[in-house]
Amino acid sequence: MTHANRWLVHAIVSSALFLIVIDMTVLYTALPTLTRDLAATASEKLWILNAYSLVVAGLLPGFGTLGDRFGHRRMFVIGLVVFGIASSIAAFAPSPAVLIAARALLAVGAAAMMPATLSIIRLTFEDDDERAFAIGIWAAVASGGAALGPVVGGLLLEYFWWGSVFLINVPIVIIALIAALVLIPARAGHKGTPWDMFSSAQIMLGLVALSWALKESATRQPDWGLVALATVIGGAACTAFVRRQFRLRHPLIDLSLFGSRDFSAGVIGALIAAMVIVGMELALSQRLQLVLGLSPLQAAWFILPIPLGAFVGGPLAGRYLPRIGGMKMLLTGFVLSLAGLILFLALLHGPKPVQIVALALQGLGLGAAMTAASSTIMLSAPRERAGMAAAVEEVSYELGGALGIAVLGSLMSFAYTLNMPDLPGIAAQAHDGLDEALMIAATLPERAAQDLSDAARGASDRAFVWVTLAAILITAALSAYLATRARR
Repeated sequence: MTHANRWLVHAIVSSALFLIVIDMTVLYTALPTLTRDLAATASEKLWILNAYSLVVAGLLPGFGTLGDRFGHRRMFVIGLVVFGIASSIAAFAPSPAVLIAARALLAVGAAAMMPATLSIIRLTFEDDDERAFAIGIWAAVASGGAALGPVVGGLLLEYFWWGSVFLINVPIVIIALIAALVLIPARAGHKGTPWDMFSSAQIMLGLVALSWALKESATRQPDWGLVALATVIGGAACTAFVRRQFRLRHPLIDLSLFGSRDFSAGVIGALIAAMVIVGMELALSQRLQLVLGLSPLQAAWFILPIPLGAFVGGPLAGRYLPRIGGMKMLLTGFVLSLAGLILFLALLHGPKPVQIVALALQGLGLGAAMTAASSTIMLSAPRERAGMAAAVEEVSYELGGALGIAVLGSLMSFAYTLNMPDLPGIAAQAHDGLDEALMIAATLPERAAQDLSDAARGASDRAFVWVTLAAILITAALSAYLATRARR
């Protein structure tokens, strides 16, 4: 393949990847508007966010293996078609239930495409340095696209209705589909690679059950019986999945790869990077709009330094990674991100230019870390299992994103409830979240509405501090772990 065609192929798969990762976070700025228009409950709101990441994470291992078996271009094209149809349904969803179902269908298309994007890059670029740079750009699109989601959502909501955040996918899907059929070579898969549907169902059940248990436990009045049941089901499914992989001659995920120090560090790094960037952006976008009163567009501009930093950090890390090494680059990325988080929290109510620098530093570090993680994972696997390795890498990102919403989002809900004072004559639903409190305030007399709004915004602001501190502790712990590995 010529040099120009290689980069055209890269552009095609990167455009599809951009749509996939943006859909993880594009609803952050649209969520307040969407919640109001569809009258979504707090539980429905969380499922609108989580259905996408959870279904993707559950399907990725199986779909990655299907790509190895039937060819990555075929899975990429199928995924594009499903993604375009699901985007059209989501754009015109008349109720929260329909939107949740459409988000799940979007996840099916994304799960078919994601392993194919990285596998096609791995198989297209033969030169090691050129491949590292190509993966660096891929990782920059992954991290920067996820961070850019709220910005795109804010821009669209300034001029259109909330469904536009999905409808914009359709023309891009059509263009990418035509280009893929023309330019991407149709390589034959490895017919001997089996697909274990039972293993795929096991891991999906485990991930969904455990994530639901985590979210339910952070609500104001959790049903602890259901939480315990979901935890047992999720733990049993994940345990059965691991045991089954060791027994199979052709496992869905080759767990022996985790015996490699670099591979396991790459997986952990990818998971934590996605968890921090998704969880922090969710909390920050809600704070900017609901606490500080910014419009979706103003909130989008404020968040913009994160994706810009990631778009710079990814290719830079890809360029220098062959010389520095994956472990040291991973450590460097997380140290930069940690510095950005600490600076932002220290100046939370300080000068805006310094806050912007802190956000850019966080994006720069996470972009570099995701590049190092992706390269380390992909280069640790044999060529014929590129789809499996890509699936593991992307499960890490999707699961990290789901954990960011579940862990940091649930922590914010818990901290809000803990910090929200009891006000006489106010419905208990005001303790569920700032959205609910503001909707209740709109029905009250002026003085009571002001008191409730002020109390709810203060509780939400303190909850944001809790979330940022948690992100700092998680990033610091991982940095210490990576520093120990790098010294060894």
